[in-house]
Amino acid sequence: MISFSNSTHRHPDILSGTPMFVGIRTPVRSLFDCLEEGDTLEEFLHQFPFVKRKQVILRTLEAPNRLLPGQVENAGI
Repeated sequence: MISFSNSTHRHPDILSGTPMFVGIRTPVRSLFDCLEEGDTLEEFLHQFPFVKRKQVILRTLEAPNRLLPGQVENAGI
């Protein structure tokens, strides 16, 4: 398992290594998809009630390109 921070991680045996929030199987990509569609943070948290606000804030402070599968190795994580 690769841990990006206390908020997200990925494991090759879980969701094919897709980065997800720690403790739940919610892909981090879901956050960025919602934000790109114009949803607010509140709307995302309502749609994904098991994701904690702190996890989202920590994740959004880091560059989104560090979260995408296949790019992690190139990001030096």
